[in-house]
Amino acid sequence: MTENGDEIPKPRRRSKLADVADASTPSRQPKPAMGPVSTDEVLPPHRAFARLLGEFRRTAVLVPFDEFGSLWTADFNGVRWICAFSDEAALARFAVARGDAGREWTYRTVLGARLLDVMVPMLPGPGGVALDAGSPNGTVFPPVAGVVPDEVAVDLGGAGTR
Repeated sequence: MTENGDEIPKPRRRSKLADVADASTPSRQPKPAMGPVSTDEVLPPHRAFARLLGEFRRTAVLVPFDEFGSLWTADFNGVRWICAFSDEAALARFAVARGDAGREWTYRTVLGARLLDVMVPMLPGPGGVALDAGSPNGTVFPPVAGVVPDEVAVDLGGAGTR
């Protein structure tokens, strides 16, 4: 978690996620974070990711706030990840996994493009977005060129280039 929410608008919505988590049936499969990739064609991994990234940028996601009113973030291997969720059920599963389902979770709906283009550059150091963290359908949008603005992208030193 972080206290970097100086310019972040105040949260608007509160939800008791325990109710959402209780309403979910265990036998039901969680819905994919984004729409499924077409099985009509087999895409190379970089094209499949590009398609997923484009869909994420056009999708509104839920971004929870911590108890201090800052975006919920997690630090991992020197990267700060903004945690975002595809829907209340995904956020509820995260809350249950953390043992925090009983508390009220404050969150805001934010367009994926705004997270990547505006919020990630506000983070101190390299940052990205973790969508549906901890779920089988979780996805990360790392701090690399083409995902986040070039000014805040991490230079991979030619790794992954052709």
